[in-house]
Amino acid sequence: MNVTGTQLEIVMNEVTMRYRVEHGDVLALQQVSLSIAKGEFVSLLGPSGCGKTTLLRLMADLLQPTAGEVKVAGGSAGAARLAHKYGIVFQSPVLYDWRKVRDNVALPLEMMKVGKVERMRKADELLELVGLHDFGNKYPWQLSGGMQQRVAIARALSIEPEILLMDEPFSALDEFSRERLNEELLNIWAQVGNTVVFVTHSIAEAVFLSDKVFVLSPHPGRLSAVVDIPLSRPRTSEMRSQPAFFELITHIREQFEGGESL
Repeated sequence: MNVTGTQLEIVMNEVTMRYRVEHGDVLALQQVSLSIAKGEFVSLLGPSGCGKTTLLRLMADLLQPTAGEVKVAGGSAGAARLAHKYGIVFQSPVLYDWRKVRDNVALPLEMMKVGKVERMRKADELLELVGLHDFGNKYPWQLSGGMQQRVAIARALSIEPEILLMDEPFSALDEFSRERLNEELLNIWAQVGNTVVFVTHSIAEAVFLSDKVFVLSPHPGRLSAVVDIPLSRPRTSEMRSQPAFFELITHIREQFEGGESL
């Protein structure tokens, strides 16, 4: 685990989230409490509709909890957002087709009024990090889906965020591309060293990537288990066929209340 001491990065205490709808309220999350250490890679795992993305958005200060408290880097989630402590990668890369790859990566720095020379230097550095240094002058539509997501990761890292929030970034990819990008993501994380919160509905993906897995059960979303992943690092593709890997998958599957299917 890539954790610096025992310093906590994200703490959620008894967080509840209700959405107002036309005919009443929907209880999306109920009294969720969790803590994530600085430098830790954790996954939020659960079936569709269990509140994983809602939980991520609460951490990012994109939503406000109905009840409970969210603390980030020792302060409020709002203060962390204003201090640019977050980088966010969504399910879709959300790249601008009319901007070259390098310009897409540099966009957050441009919005922060960073000079062109410096933001291009940083963009080139990040494209090297994600293995796309030869593609800076291409357009997003000229890249594969997996390459586009690597561009999105580079863009999220451009502001040197303390925390990287990832909402099912590889869910649209085929299995082979997804597994390869899992490995590439861990290589990037090993170099950058930030805290990563990764949303997924794949047990195998959560086990492969994480130091710790938070298992959510739906209707309403509740934290049903916290599972430490003791697999050694660096993680390798060979680990996917080891008994310990399958044992962890089986153990996590057993944590879902009522046997809900992923």
